[in-house]
Amino acid sequence: MCAAVGASPQLSSVARGQATATATAESQTSAKKKRAGLQPVAAVKALLETLDETQQAKAKLEFGSEQRVGWHFIPKDTRKGVPMKEMNATQKEAAMRVLRSAVSKIGFEKSKQIMSLESVLKKLEGDQGRNERNPEKYYFTVFGKPGLKQKWGLSIEGHHLSLNFVFRGNKVLDSTPQFFATNPATLAEDYGEGFPKGLQVLKAEEQLGFKLVRSLSEDQLEEAMLPGDTPDEIRAAGVAQPPTDAPRGISFADLDEEQQETLTKLMKAYTAKMKPLVNKGRWKLIEEAGMEKIKFAWSGAKRPGRGHYYVVQGPTFVIEFINVQADAAGNPANHVHCVWRDMQGDFDLPIK
Repeated sequence: MCAAVGASPQLSSVARGQATATATAESQTSAKKKRAGLQPVAAVKALLETLDETQQAKAKLEFGSEQRVGWHFIPKDTRKGVPMKEMNATQKEAAMRVLRSAVSKIGFEKSKQIMSLESVLKKLEGDQGRNERNPEKYYFTVFGKPGLKQKWGLSIEGHHLSLNFVFRGNKVLDSTPQFFATNPATLAEDYGEGFPKGLQVLKAEEQLGFKLVRSLSEDQLEEAMLPGDTPDEIRAAGVAQPPTDAPRGISFADLDEEQQETLTKLMKAYTAKMKPLVNKGRWKLIEEAGMEKIKFAWSGAKRPGRGHYYVVQGPTFVIEFINVQADAAGNPANHVHCVWRDMQGDFDLPIK
């Protein structure tokens, strides 16, 4: 009589170990592929491969093209690049992966919200609107050939969003102008899923500014307040290089510890939209140049509902924030524009 043959406990243990090792290796490989997919070169190449010839002709321009340094945030009938509204579902997914590869998680979410706000504008304006409001009217342009060694550029732009990058391989050489805006800045009512009453996409950028200016003493306010009327718009909008005026306002060194912390948080609300390495690089330059050289200036009202503007400027950067326009429903000062620019030169070009 033959004894029943069973699996050896030792062999079963070995088999289980091998299976676990295989699963771990596959998981690690999958994770590496996922990370690679979020690298700009891979993400852009994947998008370009999905495009037909007509779309590629729009999406691909020479690195030396004059259009590389052309940017703006106003609504336009058309722009450089290929718009999402001309893409199929697969292409749109690839385009969103390009956006995700270029900015941080925070920057990605805010970019998507700004795009989606076009549908709110469409509801508010109805047939009276002068411009087409379309959450898919955002254009993707690649300048040069994305590769691991050469320089190349990327633009993602539409109404109220302008993101501009220069890469060498996957390394960001420049990430400005960086422009985000919202209309309405704060939703006065519920507009459906994703748009609850009170939604404020650029909340930190505004509220931290208010917090800082309200904390200033009378003597500090004398230094911080700009003379004359509140501006109508940020300076050098659509211009290839930032304004070169000397910094204005109260210096970082003349703020108390709590005020310095508030100003630092305000600056981080802008840098946090970029990838960690870009964020870290910006702060390295800021600190090397000297925090004490940063100035903060304010114009206009110190509470919501009336026009206000601020500028934060140091040797390596300038931030501008403005909220003076009514929103599409007529609510006063509920339309935000804000920008981060490189005082060493936008578009990886030396400042003139």
